[in-house]
Amino acid sequence: MICMADNENNPEELSRLAETMVEVGVQGQRMMAEFLARHTERMAAEGVDPLDLGGAFGKFAAQMMSAPERLIAAELALFDQQMALWRYAFERFAGKEAPPVAAPAAGDRRFRDAAWQELVAFDFIKQSYLLAAKWLMQVVRETEGLDDQTAKKVDFYTRQFVDAVSPANFLLTNPEALRTTMESGGRNLLQGVRHIIEDLEQGGGDLKIRMTDDKAFRVGENLATAPGAVVFQNRLMQLIQYAPTTEQVHKHPLVIVPPWINKYYILDLKPENSLIRWAVAQGYTVFVISWVNPDASHAEITFGDYMHEGILAALDAIERAIGEKEVMALGYCIGGTLLATTLAYMAATDDRRIRAATFLASQVDFTEAGELQIMIDDASLDYIEDLMSKKGYLDGGQMSGTFNMLRANDLIWSFVVNNYLLGKEPPPFDLLYWNSDSTRMPAEMHRFYLRAMYKQNKLVEPGGIALSNVPIDLRRITVPCYVQAAKEDHIAPARSVYKIVHLLQGPVRFVLAGSGHVAGAINPPAQKKYQHWVGAAGKFPLAVEEWLAAAKEVPGSWWPDWERWMARRAGAMVAARQPGAGALPAIEPAPGSYVKVRVA
Repeated sequence: MICMADNENNPEELSRLAETMVEVGVQGQRMMAEFLARHTERMAAEGVDPLDLGGAFGKFAAQMMSAPERLIAAELALFDQQMALWRYAFERFAGKEAPPVAAPAAGDRRFRDAAWQELVAFDFIKQSYLLAAKWLMQVVRETEGLDDQTAKKVDFYTRQFVDAVSPANFLLTNPEALRTTMESGGRNLLQGVRHIIEDLEQGGGDLKIRMTDDKAFRVGENLATAPGAVVFQNRLMQLIQYAPTTEQVHKHPLVIVPPWINKYYILDLKPENSLIRWAVAQGYTVFVISWVNPDASHAEITFGDYMHEGILAALDAIERAIGEKEVMALGYCIGGTLLATTLAYMAATDDRRIRAATFLASQVDFTEAGELQIMIDDASLDYIEDLMSKKGYLDGGQMSGTFNMLRANDLIWSFVVNNYLLGKEPPPFDLLYWNSDSTRMPAEMHRFYLRAMYKQNKLVEPGGIALSNVPIDLRRITVPCYVQAAKEDHIAPARSVYKIVHLLQGPVRFVLAGSGHVAGAINPPAQKKYQHWVGAAGKFPLAVEEWLAAAKEVPGSWWPDWERWMARRAGAMVAARQPGAGALPAIEPAPGSYVKVRVA
């Protein structure tokens, strides 16, 4: 139970609690003064509403008020639900059992503490919030007359508000936080304020919420530990060749093109879930591109530079390193977007060095690119470009913050409660360390990517974009392709990824994995987690939902299916190759130095 009974008869405990709360207040005032001073300066520099949220919500309000009868009907419906909740609460107070009026969605961990159910007052607070949240989101989604971009923006930011005002996020309405405060004499709150101050200092005035124990991990020591060596580097990337673990390997090596929006070692977090180690163990000579973490000197780097100095330079280096011209290629996320663009460029220039390609959660058609599209209107793009013009790059923290907002309850508010209300240290978690190890985006490249691809969708137009004066046409890609999407991906939605199957002209295998953007791709067979779906060869209806209706569900990882597809195209077995043994000597051990550059 939550009460102060134990403290009421202990003046010494009450005195300590009072002293702690005074210190919390003093520290809190200092924190708020620094935070407000920082953000007053920012508002003066950037404007009060750089994303034009006021304009979007103004349109929403105008449309909502144009049909007042709908709003009145919605309010009456909410009133009826609230009255039902009062009846439920009275029955609970009377000691009777009653079915709840509202319940959290499956997987909602905000209300997992037993007090949210056992104590009637907190049960009432929880259900009242859930009813109001559902009502508000329903009103937003049923308002007619808004253009698609405005509707998405209003929906997204309304959900951010709804998540932010959850009673779980406030001391006086969170039973676990109240209980902890009483038991610790308020020391949790004092520690929480200290955490806030540390996070503000770490973020240079922005609140950079720690998600894990940063001191528990070191890249190259307990993350990214697959043995290998850097055998080539330029201003944009280091090329890592991994040491073989089999006596023989397939003739044609595998080159992996990871995203540069984050670091490549998501593919090599630890030995038991490393896609890189697993591919090496299957008998492949594996190369990985490790992108540079850009700074102001990279401001003018273009998307075409990533192609020439990334993939094409890697192909040249691989031939020198092991004497093999033809390769298998894999692109993940924006790395897959670059790979598709490069394949079209190579088709136009009669370059046949990539024998087959794999795309993991990669988009080329951005018409249904998910919630990130709300950041791709003119106001948002003008704001992003203005930020980049000042530094020559987009700060990594701003990029990771945007992705975190897609899952705010899990990636923002759960840590607010843990770190600030409960005063706990975040536990060590390798995936969250990687998530916070952010990278910058070069200004010119990112401007082009957002404008030409995300907003204008030029990549799917034949000749819609040109690199090095070569028109890009994805329909010229004829190499065999393996396409993987994830069913619950919020960053590269399955329906968006699926669209590539209608553009590619060669044989295509499409596989839909369970889980999301990361766990859907990084799912080693030994863990026996999730599932995947496979369909009939060459049969691709218009929408992924139609494909899924006819597909077969297979338990576990999709990796073995992919390896069987790879093995048929990767050539005969040859003697294993050691990094640095060919014409390119080893420069430094894997994971190299580029990946170790952290954003302050």
